[in-house]
Amino acid sequence: MRVPRRLLIAATTALLSAAAVGLSACGSDADAATGDPGGAVLKLQDPGNAGPLAYAKREGILEKRLAAVNAKVEWGGSYASFTATADAVHAGSVNVLAGAISPVLGYLANSKDIRVFAVTDPVTDAAAPQTDGLVVAADSPIKSVADLVGKRVAVNKGGRGEYLLLLALQQANIPVDQVERVYLGLDQAASAFATGKVDAWWAIVNAYPQVVAKGARVLVHGRDLPDQDLSIVAARLELLQQHPEAVKVYLDVLRELTQQAKQEPEKFQNVFLQQGPTAVTGDRLRLEIEKTRYAQVPRLVTDADGAAVTSVSDLFARYGVVKDKVAPADVFLVLS
Repeated sequence: MRVPRRLLIAATTALLSAAAVGLSACGSDADAATGDPGGAVLKLQDPGNAGPLAYAKREGILEKRLAAVNAKVEWGGSYASFTATADAVHAGSVNVLAGAISPVLGYLANSKDIRVFAVTDPVTDAAAPQTDGLVVAADSPIKSVADLVGKRVAVNKGGRGEYLLLLALQQANIPVDQVERVYLGLDQAASAFATGKVDAWWAIVNAYPQVVAKGARVLVHGRDLPDQDLSIVAARLELLQQHPEAVKVYLDVLRELTQQAKQEPEKFQNVFLQQGPTAVTGDRLRLEIEKTRYAQVPRLVTDADGAAVTSVSDLFARYGVVKDKVAPADVFLVLS
């Protein structure tokens, strides 16, 4: 039976329309799953309640600036240490992270997927608040680093605490095998120190002012040592290689806000909450304001920074923290 020509045309048109709708739906699903294949996504940990990145998150600054280079930011969870953040990197939840050279060396011993692209020079002003210290209980008989022989000291494994303890023991000519290093995370170390399960603890970052406020006595600070362990910002290698322009925007924002925070440190405290567990008040607030005032501004790495990597790596290799020395080229990626 012959089908009228007008019916054939109508049927063909309907089929083509249905196919177009189907292709459009498939395309939408793919876009939703993968995002814009040409744009970068910077995955950052939650910045908390203070600092330049907390301020940037509240004001939407990174979102606006990254849009100019066809990139965006995703804010993720909170992590207590570099090691915990590194686990998030492995899981794909984070692709830009901060820390220090020391934990990066430990990370790179097992994974080669990140590189350091920015560093922060150490604070040298004597008026600046201390940010770490080897602490003992107020009534401890330990009076110096030499008294640690036969004692137990809590440190973060392959991190800044272990690096500084080794440096202190070396400077005091104490064989490192005469002091037991107890590897604990931040919360576990705080508990072990409070209950006397360890004799000393190298407290860093927020743990340091908290334990000192509770009466702990400081034997030595990192600034008392020939410390070469620079603060760093690192990213997954593919992000740095494929989207260096997005990474540079991130660093530009961080630099600008760090500089602003130095001039107006009060604005960068209690950014989201004025009360609650993440808010600081009283002496702690005054301390954080002073730390912010003296903070150094991060910068892109240069070839000259390789000496710091070599220094930290040599110390770690000497005492078996890492199996082999790590070359600067395996740690840094210099962005032009």
